[in-house]
Amino acid sequence: MNQTTSAPPRNRRARVMTAVFALVILIPSMLGFIAKFIEFIAVFRGQGEGSFAVTPMVNYLLATTGFFCLFGWALLHGMFREIEAPKQRMLETEEWLVRQEAASDSM
Repeated sequence: MNQTTSAPPRNRRARVMTAVFALVILIPSMLGFIAKFIEFIAVFRGQGEGSFAVTPMVNYLLATTGFFCLFGWALLHGMFREIEAPKQRMLETEEWLVRQEAASDSM
């Protein structure tokens, strides 16, 4: 009898909780980012004091852009599909190595 294991289906409650937690984290983060970006624009135009902060803000924007580029690349290459597959592949490889070692020890 060949049994295949698959991930249990996500129920509605888990999806709702994930969405709620995502919103609780993402909305304040997005608001903070927008506020800092507005401050950056004001400083860049010379309307406010704090021109010393231009370099850190540019670094912040570059790091954020890099993160989104990597995230988009991973998304386009399917790295978030079948997240259980690497674990299964590792376990299958480990099992294969154990069989190979047992076979070489028996010789």
